[in-house]
Amino acid sequence: MLILSLLILVLAGACVLAVRGVRADAKAEGDPLNIPEALFAPQSLEGVLCVQLLDGEITRQQYVRSMAGLAARDDERHPLTVPGYDD
Repeated sequence: MLILSLLILVLAGACVLAVRGVRADAKAEGDPLNIPEALFAPQSLEGVLCVQLLDGEITRQQYVRSMAGLAARDDERHPLTVPGYDD
């Protein structure tokens, strides 16, 4: 019984030391990442509209109106067809 108790204490101590080591590593790596701005450049018109909305350059109503216009234009250019559905 004494051996089992000592084994449990040794394992608990090892776990505590491991957790402390992980926390110390996490604090050491706490420096912010430097991500180039080019990775966040919008790649589509929708992205440009989102950036303008977040920056306050356009209002919510202007954003919704622009997105509705984009959706209508996309529907004209690439209409959605459902296989097996005939009008």
